[in-house]
Amino acid sequence: MPKDLLLEIGTEEVPAHAMPGILQEIKVNTEKALKELRLEYKEIRTLGTPRRMTLYVEGLSERQPDISSERRGPSVQVAFDADGNPTKACEGFARGQKLEAKDLVTKDGYVYAMVHEKGQETAKLMEKMLPELICGLGFPNNMRWRDLEFKFIRPLRWIVALYDDAVIPFEVAEVKSGRSSRGHRFLGDESFEIARASEYEAACEKQFIIVDPERRQAMIKEQIEKVAIENGGNVEISADLLEEVNYLVEYPTALCGHFEEKYLELPPEAVITPMRDHQRYFPVKDKDGKLMPLFITVRNGGSEYLEIVQHGNERVLRARLADAQFFFDEDRKKSLEQHLEKTKTVVFQEGLGTIFDKSGRLVELAELIADKIGASADDKKKAMRAAKLAKADLVTGMVTEFTELQGTMGRSYALLDGEDAEVAQAIDEHYMPRFAGDAEPKTVAGRVVSLADKIDNIVATFSRGLIPTGSQDPFALRRQALGLVRMLIDEKISIKLSDIVEKSMDQFKLEGDARQKMQQDVADFIRLRLKNVFEEENIPYDVADAVLSDTDDVYAVFCRAQAVSKELSSQDLTTVIQAFVRAGNIAKKADSTKIDEAFFENDAETALYQAFTSAEGSVESLIEGQDYVGAIDALKDLAQPIDSFFDAVMVMAEDEKVRNNRLGLLKSINDLICKVADFSKIVLKK
Repeated sequence: MPKDLLLEIGTEEVPAHAMPGILQEIKVNTEKALKELRLEYKEIRTLGTPRRMTLYVEGLSERQPDISSERRGPSVQVAFDADGNPTKACEGFARGQKLEAKDLVTKDGYVYAMVHEKGQETAKLMEKMLPELICGLGFPNNMRWRDLEFKFIRPLRWIVALYDDAVIPFEVAEVKSGRSSRGHRFLGDESFEIARASEYEAACEKQFIIVDPERRQAMIKEQIEKVAIENGGNVEISADLLEEVNYLVEYPTALCGHFEEKYLELPPEAVITPMRDHQRYFPVKDKDGKLMPLFITVRNGGSEYLEIVQHGNERVLRARLADAQFFFDEDRKKSLEQHLEKTKTVVFQEGLGTIFDKSGRLVELAELIADKIGASADDKKKAMRAAKLAKADLVTGMVTEFTELQGTMGRSYALLDGEDAEVAQAIDEHYMPRFAGDAEPKTVAGRVVSLADKIDNIVATFSRGLIPTGSQDPFALRRQALGLVRMLIDEKISIKLSDIVEKSMDQFKLEGDARQKMQQDVADFIRLRLKNVFEEENIPYDVADAVLSDTDDVYAVFCRAQAVSKELSSQDLTTVIQAFVRAGNIAKKADSTKIDEAFFENDAETALYQAFTSAEGSVESLIEGQDYVGAIDALKDLAQPIDSFFDAVMVMAEDEKVRNNRLGLLKSINDLICKVADFSKIVLKK
């Protein structure tokens, strides 16, 4: 009957950020291994704390099923000689199947080995699978200890491997598997035994270990919310901090600490960042959303001596906040604009000037972008002012100490200096989105400066030959480019990126062939990010290929992709697309789009030309208004005249002028169609 399998890998404390990925990898690798071993199971779960990674397979069958198969060998003519005796080829095949030649059967002119494999016991199979599972885990960083060649994310200390109540014996890095685990570092026993797999979680809990991360996280959330309410506030819970804290503790207990109210005079971010990002504390706010002089932390232990733990945490935070107060006071001795002078001493990138130089470039790019998107004079002025001040906070003491506050402190200092509120907001927004799922700039000035900053970063880095390859992306250009693409799409900003790149190249004084290569490299880089967005938006791959030849106007490309997808899903365009593709294939032979009606020899030519001229104005107008669905509908009217044209004339006529005229007509039509999509890339359904 099926039994439960338990594997617990005991280690020194594993970094919290690594645990979710490790547990997921264990699950995926186990699913693959059990499938290859033909072992059935009910459910696979992964559990874990900072000191243990656990695999739990419920209802794992006791043995593999028996399998019977027939394996074909050589032909009868090769397998037997003239007298009917088995040849060496026949005997060799039989031997390979662990059979006698006489046991082979003939069928369909070949010899076959009828093989029956008896399924092996699961317990025996696990002796090989489990150590391979442990050794096969991949980590971003590994450790070695003692004189062992074995590497792991942290040193192995114990291994529990049980199939129901039986130990699965094996050894990894001189650690033998058994049934002995280890309790909580301070509250539990140094070691305790697990009688059988099904008793694992209960046995751990007796040792002050909540091994199920989902349950432990729910406990943490419930506790910190309760503590906040008891202290008259509401806790601010971010998902990433909650997950990190979850993998820092084995037995959570939430507690509340206090800090001096004088620190509330600092900008809220200056208090929250040391609290949350450096100390892993949860901030508490009142009913109006204002920060309270409280924090909530989670202890890895019980409720004894909480006042001592509270006092220790308060002392640590007090020192961090005192640092923040000092840096803030020092920073405020100058205005944000006055801090710009110091940026002349900070190198932006090797050979590309200083941060001060970059600020000047951003002002020029912001002016160009504002003009290109039709921003108002007021928004343009705000964008240029924000661009000038955007990098000034990088040399402030607060940002030097708490780098996460770049942009955020710039906004706060700008407001304290009396700068326009939208200028201040744009200083913060120009870094957005800072990470996947982050908000995008809300102000026009913020979008303008964000776009300018990202293009400047991309062109600057590319000019040094540092285009991201593989997993290497030290300047986070992929994230920035993806954020740029998302912002242009979500905010419906239609702008030619090549114009901004052109200006940026002027600023870096790129000349000659380097300019064309830069435009191509940036276009290719943006194209890959657009592909990512199309995948997220469930746009079919062939539709993506059909519109991605020209990515200069990102928003227009996205609109074209949506329109083509909509049209393909709502109606059968097979005959239309076939006509477009047929015209496009022949049009490749054309040298120009020159058309002269005097060389038309057939009514079908005239009819197609008239249909083209009629559609051209309409399609161009619809494209200009970004009505690509309407443009496709207008282009569909060309399908029937195209088919009639091919039925009535020979395009490659002997008369060169007639031939070129017909090719010019087809090329003109194809160029018009490709302004929406290259329909030759669409995969037609059969």
